[in-house]
Amino acid sequence: MGDRSNYLSTVWRLIPPIEATGAIQMSIDRWLLHQHILGHIPPTLRFYTWSRPTISLGYHQRHYPEHWRSLVWQDSPVDLVKRPTGGRGVLHQGDLTYALIGSSFVGKRVEVYQQICQFLIDGWRSINVDLGYGTAGKGYIHNPNCFGTATSADLVCADDYKLIGSAQLIKSGAILQHGSMRLNPDIELFKQVFGETITHIPSAISQLNHAQIVDVLTNSAQKHFQIEFEVEPLNDREWSEIKQYLIDT
Repeated sequence: MGDRSNYLSTVWRLIPPIEATGAIQMSIDRWLLHQHILGHIPPTLRFYTWSRPTISLGYHQRHYPEHWRSLVWQDSPVDLVKRPTGGRGVLHQGDLTYALIGSSFVGKRVEVYQQICQFLIDGWRSINVDLGYGTAGKGYIHNPNCFGTATSADLVCADDYKLIGSAQLIKSGAILQHGSMRLNPDIELFKQVFGETITHIPSAISQLNHAQIVDVLTNSAQKHFQIEFEVEPLNDREWSEIKQYLIDT
């Protein structure tokens, strides 16, 4: 673990949960990282959901099943969006996503993952869900399904259910780490996308609502990073910049 002083600010921004399309959510995350690099905003945490089912592709993911381009669920197309971070395809439906933007985390990439993921581990433990890191080897990259394997950057339950898949982008000394918490996936849609079956969803997870989880993880982040949060929604000017950022990117 790095020295807590390296997290720079003792007051972080907390953006209230936002539901939006995948394209908008990814633009918000890219914009927040850019603004933090410029020194315009402090370290920031937010949680969000996806307004319609979406597959997010890792930034360098060039190969994925052709049928993903024409998926339909409940008479609506399943969106495809590119993440600014690496990794493989993630189906966003029935999940809750977190994004953390900050600076000066020290150590190798896996160590930075662990510095950040600890607030997730501590928070889930407080509601009696124990998580550990995955152990997948290098061959995982050939699986287009992020939740098909669990690497040292992912968090799994004691029964090997992969709950959280995370990805990072480090740029100019700043970091964006965001990840999907798989809470209530639709089993049939998941099979349609990945050709795999979810054998079980732990009841301790599926019975929780998003507001409970956000509250628990927000409190855990405050304790872990030894900071205070200032709740600050995106304002009109920021939304205008984010929408322009969506057009430009």
